[in-house]
Amino acid sequence: MKKNSITFNKKIYYIIVWIIIAIMISGLLIDNPRFGESGVVYISHSILVFILSVCLLLYPKNGTDILRLTIIIVASVYFYALFLFYPETWSTFIFLCFIPALSILFFDSRLFYFSLLLNAILITIIFGYIMLIDRGLQYPYIEEDLIGNFINFIASQIIIYFIFYLTNGRIKKQQIYYEQIQHSERLKTTGQLAAAVAHEIRNPLTVVKGFLQLFEQDSSFSDERKGHFTLMIDELNTAEQVISQFLSIAKPDKENVTENVDVNTVLQSVTDLLHSYGLLHDNRIELKVTGDCTISANTIEFKQLLINIIKNAIEASTIGDLVLVTAGREKGFVVIQVIDHGRGMSEAEVASLGTPFYSLKSKGTGLGMMICFNIVEKFKGTIDIHSSIGHGTTVTIRFPFSNPS
Repeated sequence: MKKNSITFNKKIYYIIVWIIIAIMISGLLIDNPRFGESGVVYISHSILVFILSVCLLLYPKNGTDILRLTIIIVASVYFYALFLFYPETWSTFIFLCFIPALSILFFDSRLFYFSLLLNAILITIIFGYIMLIDRGLQYPYIEEDLIGNFINFIASQIIIYFIFYLTNGRIKKQQIYYEQIQHSERLKTTGQLAAAVAHEIRNPLTVVKGFLQLFEQDSSFSDERKGHFTLMIDELNTAEQVISQFLSIAKPDKENVTENVDVNTVLQSVTDLLHSYGLLHDNRIELKVTGDCTISANTIEFKQLLINIIKNAIEASTIGDLVLVTAGREKGFVVIQVIDHGRGMSEAEVASLGTPFYSLKSKGTGLGMMICFNIVEKFKGTIDIHSSIGHGTTVTIRFPFSNPS
């Protein structure tokens, strides 16, 4: 379906382009006062028609920024050449007014502003030439009302800019709408996948958890080993909560069970949990919490959020790097920052975070960050990620402060 649509659009494009080429050629051959001459004017006119025709025909196969810029420049030169080559044809002045309109067809704001600026510079030179040198000799229809014609030209550029502003705004809204539709489709697919596999995952988790609970109560094991079993059971509970989060993507919870969460306590628990994981990469986690940091959230979900973020920071860091975790109060918010000095990310990579199945890890699914974004949004928080290649990443999470009393 998509392929047929693209082919149809190309056909329409080529039909229009061939009509334009036919009009340009007819301008060369039909009732042209320079026809039959071997002078510079007619040859230059012919060359410009040929170059512009080739550029227009090549565009669908090689629609690069350079080719778009070339088309705008060649088209501008072509219309200004017509104005200079055929001063007796007053209608060529009208074409000069609408040169920036050509760039609107490419939906490129930078190209439009370049075309508008180029046209303003060229028309200023033309009016200066007519006023100071020509003095109405070849362009009497312009010289008779030079100021009025210049004002009309300015008005035409304002109208074109207004058309571009409305068109560009509508296109951006359509792009946002299209991205939202794509995101909704990904969420739907993710939810369907989660619902399909959740039952199969929960079965082995239940078996493993049951045996661990038996080992935890077995007196033959030391207290240290029992502590390990307790930790593993807690992590299995977290895994079950993650599965519930996957299912919430397909069918979000209508009721949020919240409580006052002490950020300091949860951060201490999470950093202790990930301490051994950091040692595997020779990374150290440093925690700094200042002031009373209490938020309204779900403790398990909040813990899962922090585990994902800090774990990602450890994995992004190089061997021996420090991962800094800070928390504090700031203007009615609790601000949590996770800072690493790893490889960093480009702007495009940061923009794609939270998209289902997008991951920078070789074996990642991208669902972890998507769940993080959902948790933050669920409890009325915000998450900002600032990163640059080679300079690490800073993840800033803000939640409204909740008075524990």
